[in-house]
Amino acid sequence: MIGVVIPAHNEEEYLGACLDALRAAATCPQLGGEVVHIVIVLDACSDHSQRIVMSHAMHTDLRWRLDWIAVEDRNVGAARAAGAALLLERGARWLAFTDADTRVSAAWLSTQLSLDADAVCGSVAVDDWSPHQQHVLALREHFARTYNDADGHHHIHGTNLGVRASAYVRAGGFAPLACSEDVALVDALEASGAHIVWSAAPRVNTSARRNAKARGGFGDTLLQMVEKM
Repeated sequence: MIGVVIPAHNEEEYLGACLDALRAAATCPQLGGEVVHIVIVLDACSDHSQRIVMSHAMHTDLRWRLDWIAVEDRNVGAARAAGAALLLERGARWLAFTDADTRVSAAWLSTQLSLDADAVCGSVAVDDWSPHQQHVLALREHFARTYNDADGHHHIHGTNLGVRASAYVRAGGFAPLACSEDVALVDALEASGAHIVWSAAPRVNTSARRNAKARGGFGDTLLQMVEKM
């Protein structure tokens, strides 16, 4: 079984599109019918995120499952770890991680697996820069100029990350960090001798929203770029 973990803290604006995209990835013919189990970790949610997940869960089939757990950690590292722990208990051989404001491609999971690695660090793309209003053109051009969206990139994004279950356990899993939990995991994977592929092949589109959920995360990085313009 393939497991997917998505932490969510009040993500009603984006969660529906995220789950629509994950359904397409989970039913990709290239997976050969292997079951995909998606777990949404609702972290201190006070909006309609759970209702959205429940609505999508009504449309699962033999190829994919959708569950959720509720935590009150307000910590993305702890949320990712909780979802991973549940999927490991249920027998996942591969763990994939993304975020609620991200839409993965239909071949996202099958591409990760095809790379035959212990871990796959993917890149990100943004297809809607409109939240930044008057800075749209400048920010889009700056991102295109400075971000390496190609194989061998060495970016680390929790919103586009896959890891073999055995390698994840050997590295100690996600630490309960409010930010850079993905970097800490990849550092631990490297220290454990894991074979890591840095690839632009597993595609995701993430949001350029201004209300960044974590200091130091991708959204916060975009805001810092705008401040320098």
